[in-house]
Amino acid sequence: MGIMSGNPKEQPMHYGEVFSTWSYLAGIKAMVAAYQTQENHCGDEDLKKMIKALIEQGKQEEEEVVTLLKENGIALPPSPPERSKASLEDIPVGARINDAEIALSISKDIAAGLVACSQAMGQCTREDIAMMFGQFHTVKAQNGAKMLKMNKEKGWLVPPPLHAQKHLEAVPVTTKTVSKI
Repeated sequence: MGIMSGNPKEQPMHYGEVFSTWSYLAGIKAMVAAYQTQENHCGDEDLKKMIKALIEQGKQEEEEVVTLLKENGIALPPSPPERSKASLEDIPVGARINDAEIALSISKDIAAGLVACSQAMGQCTREDIAMMFGQFHTVKAQNGAKMLKMNKEKGWLVPPPLHAQKHLEAVPVTTKTVSKI
């Protein structure tokens, strides 16, 4: 039997696993609170459905990570308060977060979540924790693809400057041409 083999749940978590899971949980809790606020500001029904799905996914992930940390005797990060429901019409126009800003924020969060999950998986020695983050990563990748499609369809995608490579005229290669390059 090799080192750290057997039932992973009987193995202790190392400091990297503890920090990754604790930090991830703190981030998920903050994300859920932010999405609850953004849901109040959202006017687009497709985006609102996506936000609701992300809130539910975040709560599910939170539950899994809380269980893991509690089973290992690790104190939990503080939780922000649940956000109350508000009507979009009750939010003054100048104080609203517009749908494009919400979509950009969600896309940024998904990208950061993918990196966090990848980093956690890379640090793990316990297979169960690595698999948990692998599952989170897969769901985030799927949500990222959905958000990309929605951003394109709704006209919210702000692409970086596009690289338009100039087509060079066909120049015969000679030793003089090569020396100039």
